[in-house]
Amino acid sequence: MGCDRWVMLVIPIIYALSNVSGELKRFEQPSKGDGSLSFLVIGDWGRRGAFNQSQVAFQMGKMGEKLDIDFVVSTGDNFYDNGLRSVHDLAFEESFTNIYTANSLQKQWYSVLGNHDYRGDAEAQLSPLLTKIDTRWLCLRSFIVNAELAEIIFVDTTPFVKSYFQDPEDHIYDWRGINPRKHYIANLLKDVECALRESNAKWKIVVGHHAIKSVGHHGDTKELATHLLPILKANNVDFYMNGHDHCLEHISDTESPIQFLTSGAGSKAWRGDVKQLNREGLKFFYDGQGFMSVQLTQSNAKIAFYDVDGKILHRWNAFKQFGDHSSI
Repeated sequence: MGCDRWVMLVIPIIYALSNVSGELKRFEQPSKGDGSLSFLVIGDWGRRGAFNQSQVAFQMGKMGEKLDIDFVVSTGDNFYDNGLRSVHDLAFEESFTNIYTANSLQKQWYSVLGNHDYRGDAEAQLSPLLTKIDTRWLCLRSFIVNAELAEIIFVDTTPFVKSYFQDPEDHIYDWRGINPRKHYIANLLKDVECALRESNAKWKIVVGHHAIKSVGHHGDTKELATHLLPILKANNVDFYMNGHDHCLEHISDTESPIQFLTSGAGSKAWRGDVKQLNREGLKFFYDGQGFMSVQLTQSNAKIAFYDVDGKILHRWNAFKQFGDHSSI
């Protein structure tokens, strides 16, 4: 039996409902005429331009133009410190619309929620009313983007983390639509596994807010390593992209071809906050602000990380031939 799914079409920013039948909505994102694809990845950014958010946005605009990007991926924690208060919260425009103003960034933005987003009105960010304010905005808990060459599965990782439920400290989380938590997670894992199993895309990418592997402040997310990582390995996922740790980072899995790519440096960074453990497979770590670019063709993937001045800090290439993986 095939995976039940929603199917939507992005043309290129406006989306329309095509079919309704399942948990994960699917969006069709056209690639370039030559079949290639390019996009930027940014996370942990929404601070009304402060902590170098505006400077990072400026460099994103320059690189977006150079690469002729097709869309932007946000890895969550879109609005600080506690998400949006409502769909009428001015922080949406002050931290998004008025910051990412470059012509090259007037493309579709695909976003997931982070833990800070859940501390506000989480459902406000999912509301189509925000899309009416800024047509670039598209945020759902979990969904699929079929970009022809690549299939990108966005996963709602915040509910996986037990401590947010058991020890929320002074924070109040908006768990509407989540409880019962175990049921929500089980269904989500089933949907992700089914989508990956059925995917025929050349490149399989999964995006979540929390890291599976990181040497940054938060480190590995054990719940994702236990429940999500085995599914990614079993289904030949190429990249897992995340934010949460306010850094830029590249870790190669030692047991599979998966590359763990952290882009959580959209504004406030944590200088010097690095764990000394779990450094196996670490290719790159930077504790300042910046972002990441991804360029894909049928046979090649180019990943690059940039700092707040647009300087390239780290490059990585992967090659494919008849389904094989190799990298340099």
